[in-house]
Amino acid sequence: MTPLAAPFPLGRPRRLRRTPWIRDLVAEASLAPADLIWPIFVREGTDAAEPVASLPGVERLTIDRAVRAAEEAASLGIPCLALFPYTEAADKNPQATEAWNPENLVCRATRAIKAAVPEVGVLLDVALDPYNSDGHDGLVRDGEVLNDETLVALEKMGLAQAEAGADILAPSDMMDGRIGVLRAALHENDLPDVTILAYAAKYASCFYGPFRDAVGSGGALKGDKKTYQMDPRNRDEALREVAIDLAEGADMVMVKPGLPYLDVCAAVKARFGVPTFAYQVSGEYAMIEAAAANGWLDRDRAMWESLIAFKRAGCDGVLTYFAPRAARALAAR
Repeated sequence: MTPLAAPFPLGRPRRLRRTPWIRDLVAEASLAPADLIWPIFVREGTDAAEPVASLPGVERLTIDRAVRAAEEAASLGIPCLALFPYTEAADKNPQATEAWNPENLVCRATRAIKAAVPEVGVLLDVALDPYNSDGHDGLVRDGEVLNDETLVALEKMGLAQAEAGADILAPSDMMDGRIGVLRAALHENDLPDVTILAYAAKYASCFYGPFRDAVGSGGALKGDKKTYQMDPRNRDEALREVAIDLAEGADMVMVKPGLPYLDVCAAVKARFGVPTFAYQVSGEYAMIEAAAANGWLDRDRAMWESLIAFKRAGCDGVLTYFAPRAARALAAR
């Protein structure tokens, strides 16, 4: 219900905008470093950082550098890192077997980070696309992405990640039934405390391009992902997907991409009242960076305005490549 307000001249809304302190006092949404999850790309090697051309300011880090990033996160008050691997072509095959290798890149990185900075959470993506020579999130046969056969692979992948020390498993594959399979496997293997953050409403979007460059899956992709990722025209379907994932054992849910789907974020939070996250995806970040590089936007103001939009829409937190920059800016305010 819209609150009643006195008519002008007795009512003057500008009174609450006159000074910075009063604007802060009555602000309806707030942003803190604790609201941020920092996505990190990891690569093989030692003491190296490789720029991602389509993501200005973002680098693929060797495991030792990823540990340093975790230490930086701790110092900035960022509670969690999301790790994504750059997988060499030699480690990919149609069965995506590297996904559940306990010595794969993200499992080794997870163990290193948890040993060095145990207070920082580690989130790992559960999907086959970094390891699949077809570039899809699921196994492929005769051009069809297979659902039930993929669930077997995702179960093995999730268990390998949990046993490596991942705090949060984040299934992003959008296969039917994957949350239930993962939750049951964790329970049966004495890993009941591992959190599941479901990519519950992940849309078939053009905004993922730079991310696919960063993990090396873009060039491998055959066809598109429209048979399993959601149609951008649908919102009610997202609510059904969230309901299913919660019923199967998800602890938290995520909407991806972020800014083009703020209405979905708001609807999910209003309907279910569960911890709700959004991913400010690579294309969203790259657009702001490109505009700032051309002098068309103020980078920091655009960063802050875009991040506060997620909180205003009801999100509890945001995965964003801006995380360290935003945390430093917040500390300086």
